[in-house]
Formats: sequence, C-alpha cells, structure tokens
Amino acid sequence: MNSQTDRQQKQERNAGLLLIAAAALAIVAGNGPFAGTYQGLLHLQLGPVLPRVGQMNLHHWIADGLMAVFFLLVGLEVKREWFDGQLSTPADRRLPILAAAAGMAVPALIYLAVVGNDAQLRNGWAIPAATDIAFAIGVMAILGRRVPASIKLLLVTIAIVDDIGAVIIIALFYTADLNVPALAAALAVTGALGALGQFGVRRLWPFMAGFMLLWMLMLASGVHATIAGVLTALAIPLGRGEAHSPLKRLEHRVHPWVMFGVVPLFGFSSAGVELVDGIGTIIQPLPLAIVAGLFFGKQVGIFGAIWVAEKLGIAARPGGAGWLQIYGASLLCGIGFTMSLFIGALAFPASPQLVDAAKIGILAGSLLSAIVGFLVLRFAPPSECRSQDSGDASELFGADEDR
Repeated sequence: MNSQTDRQQKQERNAGLLLIAAAALAIVAGNGPFAGTYQGLLHLQLGPVLPRVGQMNLHHWIADGLMAVFFLLVGLEVKREWFDGQLSTPADRRLPILAAAAGMAVPALIYLAVVGNDAQLRNGWAIPAATDIAFAIGVMAILGRRVPASIKLLLVTIAIVDDIGAVIIIALFYTADLNVPALAAALAVTGALGALGQFGVRRLWPFMAGFMLLWMLMLASGVHATIAGVLTALAIPLGRGEAHSPLKRLEHRVHPWVMFGVVPLFGFSSAGVELVDGIGTIIQPLPLAIVAGLFFGKQVGIFGAIWVAEKLGIAARPGGAGWLQIYGASLLCGIGFTMSLFIGALAFPASPQLVDAAKIGILAGSLLSAIVGFLVLRFAPPSECRSQDSGDASELFGADEDR
C-alpha cells in the first residue's frame, strides 16, 4: 500500500509541477520575442465549420473541446465519490459541503464588495469562487509526509464539492442566448445516455459516441459545451462496489490524459497575459477583487466554516490534523488557476482587456495563496504533522487500483 501511495503522490506532484511549468512557459511566451507567434497560434482557425458556431480557433478547441473532457473526469470523480467513496454518507458530506459552500460564498462576496457598483465587473463574481485541485494537490504533494493524509483527503473532498458548485454556476449564470431546438436535442441525447445505463449497457463506446454528439449539440445550444462532459459522466454506470465498472474503467483511462495533457494545455493557452502593462493594473478594482477573493475569501470561508462546524458540534475536523494544517489547506484552496481562468473568460466574453486584467488577478491571487499555504504547512510544528499513511490516501484523485 505504501508503494502504491508513493506512486500516486509522485504522479500528483508531477501533474501539479507540469501545470506550473505550462503556466510559466505561457507567461514567458506571451511577453517575450515570441509573443506574436504565441498569440497567432492561439487564434489559428482550424477544424470543421460547426453549425451556429462557425470555425473555431485553437484556443476555443482547448477551452470548449478539451475542457469538456476535463469536466467529464470531474463528473466521473464526483459520481464515484458521492455514491461509492468519501462522500457516500450524509456524515461524510457534511463538513466538505459546509466548507466548500462557505469557500465559494465568501470570496464572491468579497469580490462584489471590492468592485462596488460597477455593473460590468460584477459579472465576474464567480472567478475567485473556484479551486484548482491539480495545482493545490501538486503544491501539497511537494511537502510529502509533512502533510497528514487526512488533510489531503479533506482538500480533495472540498474540491469535489467545489467542482459541483462551479458546474452549476457555469450552467446557470454563464450561458449565452439559447438555441431551443439544439437544447431540446441535447436533452434527448442526455436521456438516451441515461437509458443506456438503465438497460445494462456496459461497453464504453456508446457512451463516448453520445458524449461527442451531446458536446456538439451543447455547443450549438448556447449552454457551455463543457457541461456535456458532466452529463455524460452522470449517465455512465458506476456499479457500486464493483471493481471494474464502466465508470471506474473510464476514469482510470481518462485521468492521466487530463492531468498531463488537457490541464497543462489549458494553462498554457490561458495564462499568457502581457505583464508589462499588467503589473500596474493589479491595484485596479477587477484584479484586486480577485486577489482579495482568492487569498482572503477562501481562507476565511473554509477555515471559518470548519472551525464553526466543530465548535457547534455539526461536524468534526479530520482526525490527526491540527488547526494549522487545516489553515494551510484553506490557503491552498485559494489557488483558483484553471477554473478561475475558465470562468474569467466566460464572464467577460466581449472584453479581452477585462479578461487579461482578470488573469493578472488570478495569477497573483493563486501565487500568493500557494506560497503562503506552502509555508504554513512546511513550518507547522511537528506535533501537528503526524502522517497517516492509511488506505484513505489511496483515494486521492480516485487513483485506486480497483479501476
């Protein structure tokens, strides 16, 4: 078990480091002599002409296409954890739901307080509400056994609930004008996918074919196409307690492609903001609101919710974890990189300047949260750093071998 856990931790660390490297490379490419080439590559038109969408550029294929596979993985992990994992009972769900809800609400409220009455900027309220689980786990994995397994598990479960909230926010608040016929067809395909599972279909290819069709219909409908990934995941049979169910097989196959392919590509295509003018904008309302939401909002919301829940007897903090470790994990939840960049592009679709300003805030807030969170966990007293190398650690990112 220890060797299996070590392999998983190494994989998580490598995925996080690759994402960090991709973001750094994007910043260099976006500000150096190759900036024109970088921007030209992202705006390169390619692929077929799609109904109601037209021909998409490379950045759109990554953000709307590959990120649908990212959300497919999110949906698979959420379904497995909710019905057959760390969130399978009401008692297991209580603390992460409370912490994640507060960790989304407080940053959003801080953001709105900073931007004030600016109607255009208020649409970005959800940008600091998201947590980048790959980045956060990557930072935590670097610390190795200094961080109790219970803290890693807490971070993952909070992020899973956070992902559910992010999907709901995107579907409800960042949807363009609806194409009703395309949406109706998408709902029909969703129903057909659900029927496949009910009728006992165990092969994956019918679900993947339905996923592709659903993605195209969602893209044409005006609802963000990445929602197709979540809907497909919810339709794939879990086989509760079954070692090789369709859901677990697909999750096992998709996970490395997403963590070592899709997420770094999205980071590289989204983080290349110009810093020459960007540094000076950090004190402007939009970037400042995002930094405040990510850094202060996340730690106040998540740590405060856990502290209140334990004091009131609603839920207990994780075993073997000190308050300093919980505070460090709360800080790491302020790394909003991937999901925040994604929501930022949806919030200001008609204003590239605001999208770039949002990127500055996201990068600054995420970096600040990562550094401070790392330092808190790194220098926590040994008495609070008891490592628990239990079987729970093997559940991180759904990396159990039974898939």
